[in-house]
Amino acid sequence: MITKNTLKEIHSLRLKKTRLAQQQFVVEGEKGVHAFLKAGFQAHYLLTTHAEKHPKADLIGVREMQRISQLKNPSTLLGVFSIPAGRTIANNGLVLMLDTVADPGNLGTLIRLCDWFGITDIVCSLSTVDCYNAKVVQATMGSLARVTCHYLDLVSFLNEDLRPVYGTFMEGKSIYASALPKDAILVLGNEANGISQELVPYITEKISIPKAKSEGPESLNVAIAGAIVLGVMSNS
Repeated sequence: MITKNTLKEIHSLRLKKTRLAQQQFVVEGEKGVHAFLKAGFQAHYLLTTHAEKHPKADLIGVREMQRISQLKNPSTLLGVFSIPAGRTIANNGLVLMLDTVADPGNLGTLIRLCDWFGITDIVCSLSTVDCYNAKVVQATMGSLARVTCHYLDLVSFLNEDLRPVYGTFMEGKSIYASALPKDAILVLGNEANGISQELVPYITEKISIPKAKSEGPESLNVAIAGAIVLGVMSNS
């Protein structure tokens, strides 16, 4: 039986400090919950409002689900999982590096893109939004179960990693004119400010997405830009 204290604890996981202290996070929706179960994540609680549909989950009322859910329209299934221990980042292949990406939706989309293109590691600055934020988890549609976000000091990582580093800038060599290797680090910057000045000296080559005409938007959303560049780098 799920107690009021347990529901209160689950509700508190919407706060980053509680997730870090408890090393747990919440997943809502059938697709997401099943993705984490399939990937072998440890489930502390599985809660449902439909016992006949999810017989292995504990039954709670609709109002109780509404209290702990962070969705406008709560799903019938919610899971609480352990945050896994960090693993070693492979020293070959393509790695995505995110410099202070602040929007949960953007991070969630980028995680999903990495899953699509077979990229298993994302190196995030310490100031990038928490990947276990409920909005991020929801936006990944289960992809977070297969992609690992590593929160590190980016300068320290770049000092140790030997792969060439490609950074996205408004002015740089066209991604369609560059020979982009499969063993590389791709850096995407903050939505408003781009890549930090402290990282610029580590950029092997500045790359850009060519604009068809001078009119139009000044820039692309970081997730859209990431989709285009990852598509080119993954298939070059």
